Amino acid sequence: MTDPVHTSLDLGLQGQIVLVTGGVRGVGAGIAEVLAGLGAQPVVCARRTDGARWPAYACDVRDPDAVAGMLEQIVAEHGRLDAVVNNAGGSPFALAADASANYSAKIVGLNLLAPLAVATAAHAVMSGRPGGGAIVNISSVSGHRPSPGTAAYGAAKSGLDNLTASLAVEWAPDVRVNSVIVGPVQTELAHLHYGDEEGIAAVGATIPMGRMALPSDVGHAVAFLLSPLAGYLTGSSILVHGGGEKPAFLDAANAGNAT
Repeated sequence: MTDPVHTSLDLGLQGQIVLVTGGVRGVGAGIAEVLAGLGAQPVVCARRTDGARWPAYACDVRDPDAVAGMLEQIVAEHGRLDAVVNNAGGSPFALAADASANYSAKIVGLNLLAPLAVATAAHAVMSGRPGGGAIVNISSVSGHRPSPGTAAYGAAKSGLDNLTASLAVEWAPDVRVNSVIVGPVQTELAHLHYGDEEGIAAVGATIPMGRMALPSDVGHAVAFLLSPLAGYLTGSSILVHGGGEKPAFLDAANAGNAT
């Protein structure tokens, strides 16, 4: 399936300097592509920046000192920072009973404490300047339903949405803070989670919209939240999950009525 990026719209993002963490590949790269297509200047960061299509900075976002240094460099090289998309995150599969305490701490650090570190450093740069700034945190449906196999990740994402609401209150009106709650996304790495094309199609069939999200679906929601059209939105969460998951009990009930 092609990943459509709408470039004919004017959302007021022209020339905006937007940092996308984890923006070298996957969902982050899709977000950056959408923003670039709408006239913004994305800058991205990752631990490894090879293959980046936009100005890129090597940074471990779990290190607050490294994050602060990166933002100083971005402002020095681009003149300002207008917005941040906290996209870096994720988790491999590991049952909670088998995961070490160190493993769980790293997952929570990447998916909750790192976005807090990035947001705090960005707030120091953006607050008090004309126009303020905007932050979008990329969250997950895993934070709002049971998340077996990724329990620490789901707990961290739940915390990220609460963090979004809290920072929005603390930092208004200078810096708006919102989140996008994302369901399954079909990226170039989708096979690692969902298997081959048949597996991806099977997952898509469980979603009311009939398919998994594409990175651009997430990017378009992010672009809206960063734009002046969302100028009164802060502390909000947008669900980008295609309608969520069909209740399993419906299929079970229908199976019982089959002739």
